[in-house]
This record gives sequence, C-alpha cells and structure tokens, in this order.
Amino acid sequence: MSIINNINKAFDNRIRLGIMSILMVNEYADFNMLKNLLDLTDGNLASHTKALETANYIKVEKQFIGRKPNTRYATTKLGELAFKKHIEALEKLLYNNP
Repeated sequence: MSIINNINKAFDNRIRLGIMSILMVNEYADFNMLKNLLDLTDGNLASHTKALETANYIKVEKQFIGRKPNTRYATTKLGELAFKKHIEALEKLLYNNP
C-alpha cells in the first residue's frame, strides 16, 4: 500500500485544510471567525465550506443571534476521521514512517 493512499483530495486545498484545522480544535466556528482567521472573502469561504459540507465533513447550522443571521460550522464524525487519516498520512510521508 502506498503511503499517499490516505491523503485526502478534499484537504489538498490550503483553505479547506485551514477550515478543518480550526474546526478540529474548536467545538464550532462561525462564518466571520473563519473568514477573519483565514483572511478570506465571503465567496471564497462559502465555496470551500460548501465543498466540505457536500463531502459530509462539516455540518452547517444557521440561526439568528438577536436579529442577525449567524452561520456556524462544526466537524462531523466522518470529517474528523477523514482529517485524522489525512494528517497521519502526511506525517508518514514527511517522517518516512510507513
């Protein structure tokens, strides 16, 4: 088995890698938090969160806080597992520990 088999194409992009990294260490993050931490435009963040949502790696919760809409994201169990496998594969590749 190749050491790159568990490298996940969904996390190839640095923005999706960043989104997942933030969500793995936080219970959830809202749109503005992700946008500010990753220094993204609204459209750029929206397209990448949609790709992760489509893969069932993150879940989206829309609510109102006061009168303002708020969108927040959290990892799914599938997303956590896939991301951990991806990171482990990168570590094996970097440190040559098959």
